[in-house]
Amino acid sequence: MNLREAWAKRRYEAHFMSKLTDCDGENSETDTSLDFALDCEYITIMEHQELTEANRSVGRMLGSMISHPEPFLLK
Repeated sequence: MNLREAWAKRRYEAHFMSKLTDCDGENSETDTSLDFALDCEYITIMEHQELTEANRSVGRMLGSMISHPEPFLLK
């Protein structure tokens, strides 16, 4: 799932919200994958910190869009 799929569904609020929720779930899974990658030493602590902060930033953006979808909907 990616945000582009959600963006294409902006005409219908319920569908848009469903896609945003899917994206938020995928973002949470990414956070778990980053922890796994660190534990298995696939990435360094510095890389983990940078990627985790980027992941949190995406999560904040998605959370904001889920809380206030109106500006993004097509009318």
